[in-house]
Amino acid sequence: MDQVLRKIAMDKDVLPLAFILFLVEFVRGAYLVSFLPTYATGILGLSVAVVGAAVSVHYVSDTAIKCLAGYLLDRFSLRLILHSGLFVSLLGLLAMYYFHQAWVLIAAAAVFGIGVSPVWLVCLSKIKEENRASQMGILYTIWLVGLGSGPVVINFLIDKGYRLSFWLMVGLWALGWVLALRMKNEVSSKQNYITLKRQAELLWERMKTMKPLLPGMILQTAAAGMLVPILPSFAANTLGVSHSGYSLILMAGGALTVLFLIPMGKWSDRLGRKWFLIFGFAAMAAALFLLTRVTTLSAAVLIAAVLGFAYSAVLPAWNALLADYVPKNQQGLGWGLFSSVEGIGVAIGPVIGGWLAAAFHESAAVLTSAALLGGIALFYCFVPVERVMEHG
Repeated sequence: MDQVLRKIAMDKDVLPLAFILFLVEFVRGAYLVSFLPTYATGILGLSVAVVGAAVSVHYVSDTAIKCLAGYLLDRFSLRLILHSGLFVSLLGLLAMYYFHQAWVLIAAAAVFGIGVSPVWLVCLSKIKEENRASQMGILYTIWLVGLGSGPVVINFLIDKGYRLSFWLMVGLWALGWVLALRMKNEVSSKQNYITLKRQAELLWERMKTMKPLLPGMILQTAAAGMLVPILPSFAANTLGVSHSGYSLILMAGGALTVLFLIPMGKWSDRLGRKWFLIFGFAAMAAALFLLTRVTTLSAAVLIAAVLGFAYSAVLPAWNALLADYVPKNQQGLGWGLFSSVEGIGVAIGPVIGGWLAAAFHESAAVLTSAALLGGIALFYCFVPVERVMEHG
């Protein structure tokens, strides 16, 4: 580990960018998962369906900009891309807070996504080939920690007031912008350029081999996305907990995920991935179903811990399964394809979750999410995952 850190520290550009990435994802997670759902419904009087549409549009715009990665990084300086993205996102963040019309909220969420997207692209462009694996691991860890800790911290502050919470997020965004001043004014060079036609051919070839993965890729992200716009209101209306109590629930799930992630990864490599996927998806489905039946904070925290434990079983097995489908000489293309496919679920999930909550009840969205996860578990009971991996 010390050697890894020393290698990363040798590149003076990676660490500031990694910290910028943490701040950006912290604010994004805090705003989309905790602040926006409660502020829009509780203060602005907008429906949960509007919140779901805003979250979906945010991720659609984020994904769309990522598709332009090669064009942007080949033609514009990294510093220009980074500063432009942070500025555009700040405009979207301010608009979501100060303008109270539903259509402005949705449009501002899209602007926020457009500005966030280049930050990750710039981080990837600075990774050196000789340290790619270790640096990618560090970046993904920072991304997850930022995205997960943002909602937890902001929920404690929301109990103190929305204004304080919002300006903390703006302050952290401004800090990231100050750090971005260290960026050099250079253009990323792409040594292995692939034509658009060849990229389309390669994408189609990979799509044909990964057909057994498609249900899991789309449905699991859709199931998770359905919960994003409704969880805060579900916690308040169904579970009867405060914003701080909601943070405790999130912390319980996150702690169990982090605690068992490495052991589960080792066990799935040793024992086979199929049953870890089936157990994980089935356990998450059961936990979400039970979550609609409890009325106390302690019971909700316990179920969240079960959810975190189940997710720790799914995540390493699923990522290892995906990695078997990524061509060794086309890592970026392969992972970009997977991100795009999973982005379909991320885009449609919040809209469906918001509509179900508005038309019926927050519990309807949670139960539908549970049904999707249960369906994935059942699907992989009959799909020969291990055999697929051998031939993929």
